[in-house]
This record gives sequence, C-alpha cells and structure tokens, in this order.
Amino acid sequence: MTSSTADEPPQAFGAAVDEPPADVTADLEAVDEAVDSTPVAAGGGRSRVWRRVRRITVAVVTVLAVYYLATLWVVYRTGNTDQARPVDAIVVLGAAQYDGRPSPQLAARLDHVVDLWNEGLAPLVVTTGGNLPGDRFTEAEASANYLVDRGVPSDAIVQVGGATSYESLRDARDELRSRGLERVLLVSDPYHSLRIRLVSQELGLTAYVSPTPTSTVTGRAAFWREVKEAAGVAVGRIVGFDRLLRITG
Repeated sequence: MTSSTADEPPQAFGAAVDEPPADVTADLEAVDEAVDSTPVAAGGGRSRVWRRVRRITVAVVTVLAVYYLATLWVVYRTGNTDQARPVDAIVVLGAAQYDGRPSPQLAARLDHVVDLWNEGLAPLVVTTGGNLPGDRFTEAEASANYLVDRGVPSDAIVQVGGATSYESLRDARDELRSRGLERVLLVSDPYHSLRIRLVSQELGLTAYVSPTPTSTVTGRAAFWREVKEAAGVAVGRIVGFDRLLRITG
C-alpha cells in the first residue's frame, strides 16, 4: 500500500510550514495597535487639558489686571476732580487728632471745608470720626472746634462718630436722613475720594466729592495710597463695601 501523502507535492526548503488563521492575525494586529496608541492618546489628552487650563488662567488674569488698572485710573482721576456744587451738607472725613488738635492731614481737609463753606455751598457741615482709647477728643470734635475757630457757626456743625470711613458715612447718612437731607459734598484726600463717594452711594446718598487741594499726602506716598485704594474699590464694587468691611474688619 502506498502512503496517503505519496501524491502530495514536496514542500520547498525554507517555506513556512504553518500560518495562523487570518482572523487570529487580525486580532493580534489590533491588540498591538491598541497597545502602541494608548499612551500617545492619553498623553495627547492630558496635553490638551493643560493647554486649555493655561489659556483660561491667562484670560482670567488678564481680565483681572485690566479691571484693576482701570480702577486705579478712576481712583486717580476722581482724586483730581472737584465736583463742588450746592448741596444739603458738606461731610468731612476724619483723620488723626492730637488731644484736640487736628493732624496736618486733617487740618488740610478742614481748611478746604472752610473755603467751601465761605462759598455758601451748604447750610450744614458734618464732621466725622471717633477716638482711640485714652483720647479726650474725637476726630469729629477736634474738627468741629477747628472749624468754629475759623468762622463756621457752631450751630451749623453736626458731629458723628465712626471707627472707619464706612461707619462714619453711615452715621452721617442716618443723621442727614433724620433731617430730610441726602445731597452731600464729601471732603477728604484725593486718593480717598472715589471710595467714599461709592460708599455714600451704596448707603443711598447723592454724593459728590471735593478733594482737598492741599493734602499732605503727596508723591510716592500718595501713589501707594492710590494703589491700595484701587484694590479696595475693585473688590468693594464686586462684593459690596459693607461686606468688604465685615471681611477685612
């Protein structure tokens, strides 16, 4: 008997004896492609996420920087703008006093009040500010005495307290409303003018500013005060000045 392979042609030397089925080969190639491409895809995804985060961060920082610089410019412009006009009352913000004698900074504000009073812009002056423990006089009292010595009638002056500008303006608002008054001309240093006007408006007053032209805060000191004021105004405009005071104390 002959073998069943006798009629089969001999295989050539070096030829592959067996090849895997086509479907198995396709599966293996798919696995290899998945393994090779997974790290690249994951890395590419992470890279896109970080690029997006960086773009958003840059955009937010740019917007905040522009907002702050715009606020700084308005602080400067307001401090160099005199809105003096007839009003119901002139409100002068307090500053340091030494046993009843106004500091040079406060005296500069009060001298400007005297000029505005002599122009007949208001029938009433509100002096503001409290005192530190141990002080015999409040800022409001020292201011009132200074004004009386320079010709402002004592019965035309109202004193209110306040440990901060916000508290002083709130007390002034309450006193004026009890008299049916709401239009005020605010007197302080130039760097301070925008904030006190915005605070007064938040409190419901119709407010204008007339910064003292003889402020003792000048040059670099005035610039750094403006930088600080701009930060406070920028935040206060967003969260409200009352809330800002509660946050910062």
